[in-house]
Amino acid sequence: MRLAVIAYNRADALVREEAGSVRGRDEAAAALATARAALDAARAQRRLLGPSIASMGNLSTLWVRVPVFGTDVSAIERGRTATVRPLGDDRAALRAARPVQAPPSANAVAGTVDLFFALDNRDRAYRVGQRVAVALPLGGKADGLSIPTASIVRDIYGGEWVYRKTAPDTYVRQRIEVASVADGRALLSRGLERGAEVVTDGAAELFGTEFGTPH
Repeated sequence: MRLAVIAYNRADALVREEAGSVRGRDEAAAALATARAALDAARAQRRLLGPSIASMGNLSTLWVRVPVFGTDVSAIERGRTATVRPLGDDRAALRAARPVQAPPSANAVAGTVDLFFALDNRDRAYRVGQRVAVALPLGGKADGLSIPTASIVRDIYGGEWVYRKTAPDTYVRQRIEVASVADGRALLSRGLERGAEVVTDGAAELFGTEFGTPH
């Protein structure tokens, strides 16, 4: 941009002194306009990237981006805090994250919109780019069967299963769907009937035995 400004000023000065061509000045003006457009585009792209990596490494507060299906957004109480824990660590302490306003973003292919929450990270327990599990506050109440989260096993596709007792020392793997998780228990949307007995300790071992995976 600076070079384009210098070139244009030189060409314009030559035309005023009748020592240069108008065509040369017009070409310099076109180059200046192109440089200005490229600069504006680069600045806009940089703003979309957010803070620099160096500054993010020193942040005591991190933003958590939560993609939510568009059909579910209305069921979320946007003014309440969410809870965050490391992904895959069900025993980790839950940490509150307050909702924040952010520029709107969405994924049209997945049909999701992004919600953002600010997480207190003064103890540096979380890192930029880390994936986390987030529990969102929903409005209203739901009734249903609940089971301990320790009963649930997941396959490589994210499918959720439990082992239901059908006879003494006999267990059958059964598909379930989890509606929500809180305080070590999972509320089911479907998959079990009232009174069913499921394995609460050792479900992972049964899963490994069924598929030959060592534990």
